Amino acid sequence: MQGFKQFLLRGNVVDMAVGIVVGAAFGTVVSSFVKDLLTPFLAAIVRKPDFSSIAFTINKSQFLIGDFVNAIVSFVLIAAAVYFAVVLPVNTLVSRMHHQPPADLTTKKCPECISEIPIEAKRCKFCTSPQTA
Repeated sequence: MQGFKQFLLRGNVVDMAVGIVVGAAFGTVVSSFVKDLLTPFLAAIVRKPDFSSIAFTINKSQFLIGDFVNAIVSFVLIAAAVYFAVVLPVNTLVSRMHHQPPADLTTKKCPECISEIPIEAKRCKFCTSPQTA
């Protein structure tokens, strides 16, 4: 029982549980954003608020193309909303946090043969051309 308790109280399990709960809540927010704001905006531009009425029938089998189009439009809108509202800002924030100052240069390029040589070298080890300081 001690091992199970230790497993449950490890940071990874708790972090994952919190991530799932927050992810589910965020999914609801994003779906509502797409359904209530982006889809009506798209409908105002295209002048067709719902594509579900588009269908055709072959041998008494009905193909609901409109539902499929609605699902594709919803997916693209949700993906765009998540990318521009979450992924892009988080990536920018992470890159700012992990910004490293440039390392000291230890090599330079030989102007004659474009080979990498130590910065203190007086001659290129590949083409033996003299190097300026």
